[in-house]
Amino acid sequence: MVLAESSGTTNVEEAINSAFEPIAEFANSIVFATIPVFGTELPWIVAWLVVAALAFTVYFKFTQVMRLKLSFDIVRGKYTDKNDPGEVSHFRALTAALSGTVGLGNIAGVAVAVTIGGPGATFWMILCGFLGMATKFVECTLGVKYREVHADGTVSGGPMHYLRQGLVDRFGRKGAVPGKVLAFAAALLILLFGIAGGNMFQANQTFAQLRSVTGGEDGLLGGNGAALLVGGLMAGVVALVLVGGIRSISTVTSRLVPLMAVVYVAGCLTVILVNVTHVPAALGEIVSGAFAPEGVAGGALGALIIGFQRALFSNEAGIGSAAIAHSAVKTRHPATEGLVALLEPFIDTVVVCTMTAVTIVIASTPSWEQARAAVSTGAAAPEGVTLTSDAFATVLPWFPVVLSIAVTLFAFSTVLSWAYYGQKAWQYLFGRGRIADLVYKIVVCGFVVLGAVLTLDAVVSFMDAMMFVLAFINIVGLYLLAPVVKRELSDFTAKVAAGHFRQGGRSRAEAHD
Repeated sequence: MVLAESSGTTNVEEAINSAFEPIAEFANSIVFATIPVFGTELPWIVAWLVVAALAFTVYFKFTQVMRLKLSFDIVRGKYTDKNDPGEVSHFRALTAALSGTVGLGNIAGVAVAVTIGGPGATFWMILCGFLGMATKFVECTLGVKYREVHADGTVSGGPMHYLRQGLVDRFGRKGAVPGKVLAFAAALLILLFGIAGGNMFQANQTFAQLRSVTGGEDGLLGGNGAALLVGGLMAGVVALVLVGGIRSISTVTSRLVPLMAVVYVAGCLTVILVNVTHVPAALGEIVSGAFAPEGVAGGALGALIIGFQRALFSNEAGIGSAAIAHSAVKTRHPATEGLVALLEPFIDTVVVCTMTAVTIVIASTPSWEQARAAVSTGAAAPEGVTLTSDAFATVLPWFPVVLSIAVTLFAFSTVLSWAYYGQKAWQYLFGRGRIADLVYKIVVCGFVVLGAVLTLDAVVSFMDAMMFVLAFINIVGLYLLAPVVKRELSDFTAKVAAGHFRQGGRSRAEAHD
């Protein structure tokens, strides 16, 4: 993380880091503990997430392939009725959730993966993204199935709701206590990460990028008060958007996310087309490097681990957070939003991450090869954004400035999504009400400001650990509730096959309700 330092905050930064460092180290030692696999070390949480994704892929008979066209049809509104309960359309729910995943991981994280794991890591990223589509399908179907629609029309959903209600629905009174415990833990972890981890990190990186593009420490934003100013402005905008809830957030992200994606992918395609003669060789490196990588610690398994790690960190499949955004969709059929949600890892990992990797491999060969050679000798991995920026600069010298803007927008959209996720967790824990919501908004905006000003590597590290504890809890619930999802999918697909849906999206029977 690029540090935002000032003379007035140095002592505070040191005190906070000193306080949290032992806690962060302890949490990371447990959550990211490794197990020996074929001569290399595999983080157990990565294995846990990948095995779950594979299990759901098989259990639902490769629904991410067999029903991909149906997913796109639902996004286009083919099975939607404006009178269905919920707050936003399928498209807006998808973009709101994507805004929480498409971001720095797609730009910087992929570059780090290529540096450490070689081009072959890209192959495993794609595979992991493909498998993660099934996990997203399960958790977001449950998110809609067990959501709460309030009297004012607003919706609350996510792991804390489907873990509590779903286990009772499936196991009766025996599931009540386990459901409440898992739901409380999930809500608390989402709140912690939503307030501190996601928002503070994104605010810090936003200021770092803006300062870099405006001349660095000696430039326009090099003064001591610059971080506070940028953090305050960002917090103000976040507060304004949060006032409108998911409708306001989805309105912003439904325009922002597609625009960012188009600009970024267009830049990647430009670089790729200019270097089109090198594309076959790059794809060859990606495939061959997945199974016989050179200079990669742990060989092919090392490349696999790096690829899986970056994909999981990027698309968040298995965390359950996206179910909060997807649960606000207008629908009477939970499986419809599950099918929409499986497009998330496809867009985030299979498309955007792959485009980034190919761009780096074909246009920034000296940079990433030199970086990989340095890493193999024990040096620290370089800033991922730098490698990605170098690749674009080979064809579009001015694109690093555009990339900085894109990074800022990506970060801002991620802050909005995680602020919303945290708000829903807050409401679950402390109840709904004007005072409770006001307190939350003040707290979350305060942490946005702190994120731009302070250096909280230890805190962010701790929050990352908590995020993957959430993954463990969430996936336990997904295993137990998978039969519920299968019934919902069968019910919806049977109605589609029987032609029960008219143009508006409701079945004939529902039209008479």
